[in-house]
Amino acid sequence: MVQLMRKGLTTFYATGSSALTKTFRKIAGTRSSMFFKYFYSFTKNEENSIDVLICDEAHRLRAHSNDWGVPFMFKSKNPQIDDLISPAKISIFFIDERQVVRPTEIGSVDLIKQSAKKFGAKVFEYQLETQFRCSGSDSYLQWLDAALGIQESEIMQFDTKMEFKIFDKPTTMMEQVRLRNKEKHNSARIVAGFCWTWSDPLKNGQLVSDVVIGDFAMPWEHKKDFWKWATDESGMEQVGTVYTAQGFEFDYIAVIFGDDLVWRENKGWIAQPDKSFDSMVKRGNKQIEEHLKNVYRVLMSRAHKGVYVYFLDEETRKHFEDMRGSL
Repeated sequence: MVQLMRKGLTTFYATGSSALTKTFRKIAGTRSSMFFKYFYSFTKNEENSIDVLICDEAHRLRAHSNDWGVPFMFKSKNPQIDDLISPAKISIFFIDERQVVRPTEIGSVDLIKQSAKKFGAKVFEYQLETQFRCSGSDSYLQWLDAALGIQESEIMQFDTKMEFKIFDKPTTMMEQVRLRNKEKHNSARIVAGFCWTWSDPLKNGQLVSDVVIGDFAMPWEHKKDFWKWATDESGMEQVGTVYTAQGFEFDYIAVIFGDDLVWRENKGWIAQPDKSFDSMVKRGNKQIEEHLKNVYRVLMSRAHKGVYVYFLDEETRKHFEDMRGSL
């Protein structure tokens, strides 16, 4: 992006994530924050008025920019994808369809191609072959996809560069997270499936410890400042969700695998919407099992060096232990 701007090209970076965009704006500083936008930010731009528009996390595209979360000045009933292709001479989309976690997220390669065809735009498709997460291990990701029943894996040998550990207690797992943060400050986080209520802070500002498992009790990320969870020091003692973890990575990630998605012998994966507190995911969602698989795929692939997991459901834990035995 910097190289494009140095060449005098009008360039913007956009996402559908509030946490990601606000974080980049903070890092960029006041003068450069204007170049980091949301997907809905270009509804009023004239055709080809931008040289390059970089759209990250494009799987989070919505059908349009006319819902309650869009400021009035940007509201549009046009397909959101059209409002990202029309104003730019070149639109670049980074997309992973296996990270769609809500029924309102409709981003896909086919959707992009269909819109490009309407505008007579040429499409060039590339596959990113390397990554920084998971110790750069494609073996781990393929194993994870197989374990979650997302797709069959061609590689069943685990890359030992990636640490994967299952814990008996969430308290012990959190002790390990704190140890990692002591070794390298602000380098580890704990996340969970959305299986507990998310309370407002108390009047004195104290966060409520909503995530309770036996003697383990921790608060979710701050409702007002949720976007700070991934980078602010306060996030080390808060439980993150898929919505604040998506797009970020850490040295180590600890995952509380909830009982909203469970494994049953001879039945496979089963979604349990009654165990979920995520109304956006469970309300009339015919693809809830697929979306929950993607949730845990995202959560369990946020780390560079190691993934720690605690399972609420014993059969689900056994499934992962059996899968790990094949490594």
